[in-house]
Amino acid sequence: MVGDLILVTGATGNVGRVVVERLLAAGCTVRAAGRSAESVGQMFGDRVDAVALDFTDHTTWAAAFEGIQRMFLLRPPHLAKPKKQMIPALEFAKKSGVEQMVFLSLQGAEKNKVVPHAAIEAWLRTSGVTWTFVRASFFHQNLSTTHVTDIRDRNEIVVPAGLGATAFVDAEDVGAIAADALLDPSTHANTAVTVTGNDALTYEQIAQILSAELGRPIWYARPGIARYIWHARRTLGMPWGMVLVTAAIYTTARLGLAAKLSDQVRTVLGRDPIGFAAFAHRERSVWTPTSTPTERRIT
Repeated sequence: MVGDLILVTGATGNVGRVVVERLLAAGCTVRAAGRSAESVGQMFGDRVDAVALDFTDHTTWAAAFEGIQRMFLLRPPHLAKPKKQMIPALEFAKKSGVEQMVFLSLQGAEKNKVVPHAAIEAWLRTSGVTWTFVRASFFHQNLSTTHVTDIRDRNEIVVPAGLGATAFVDAEDVGAIAADALLDPSTHANTAVTVTGNDALTYEQIAQILSAELGRPIWYARPGIARYIWHARRTLGMPWGMVLVTAAIYTTARLGLAAKLSDQVRTVLGRDPIGFAAFAHRERSVWTPTSTPTERRIT
């Protein structure tokens, strides 16, 4: 099994990178797919077979899926209509010989039919391929990527999660579990695992941890949905699909439905999950201001 060629989509992302490195360390041959073969090659060099894959461009499918039996599947955040934008490519992958798909899903996707992950899960269940759903809770890394400018430049966290707690998780832990599912398909066949850290935190608590780590006050703005959508579009520049998906995710948190914890990291990896404080210390440089922070804009 180790000698098989395994495809990792979204290979240059926070989770995909971990999956690739774990598979390489286990002696696997990896085909790593990204927006361009060049970007993949810059990250991994000649250790992988680098390819470009665009789920909406059928001309990229054959090169990506040829000779593949197992794959890690990641939904690009800007693809909000999976039935049209992703499933045709997955049908092609199945016909090309892919037998196992490990899908990076979302905590609660089985109950939240609004999120695109639910449609992909539904397709996989009836596809005939062996599937594993790695349902991740909210990534630590969303605060160091999607929301980095709010924290770094404006000293605020702008998400419509209210007072709800969220079960955060580190991409390192999620990627390690996804890799384990690819390395041991029989154990994880047709199963769904929810992956969280040890703590469910409110964004007020997240702001306090960041304030202590960064040595300056970070505020939790607590906007409503409408104000968040305006901010995500106008200030963060999110595409509409991503705006709507993130709004749905934060609404789940606001309603108190995102706080459930699991012990999958300890069960599968044999260690404690990476906590948010440890993550903030590890990544603190990304929130170092490049100029004087502006005044808070949302209260």
